[in-house]
Amino acid sequence: MSEPVFVIRNQLQQYWTRAGEWVDGREPQRLLKFRHRDEALNQLVELSARDIDLRGEVLRADVGERGEPAVDPSEHLTPTLAEIAAAKAAEKEAETAAEEEAAAEEDLEPAAEADAEPIEAKDSEAANEAD
Repeated sequence: MSEPVFVIRNQLQQYWTRAGEWVDGREPQRLLKFRHRDEALNQLVELSARDIDLRGEVLRADVGERGEPAVDPSEHLTPTLAEIAAAKAAEKEAETAAEEEAAAEEDLEPAAEADAEPIEAKDSEAANEAD
């Protein structure tokens, strides 16, 4: 077994990641790992300086076979990478559908305007003849 690593955990039992966000620990490969406790402590001090409400701690974690820290997941769940990707894909699909719908409506509008012009012209001709 390899040497233990150190991770940062907040008051919600969430862990700090390499991407600079708090996650629940279900995906330990995302966590920011430090070889030395003092490096993790320095990072925690920097985080605390930016967020005065942060109540964090540095935890020692054993490393599993795949090099991931063994941590207990938080009860305060955050989206996983797969959930984030699925949400982005759904959002992109909805945007594409909205754009296609808007394009289809634009194609219909000129035809409606073309039909409206002759009617207006006929009305104005009728008004001129009545005078």
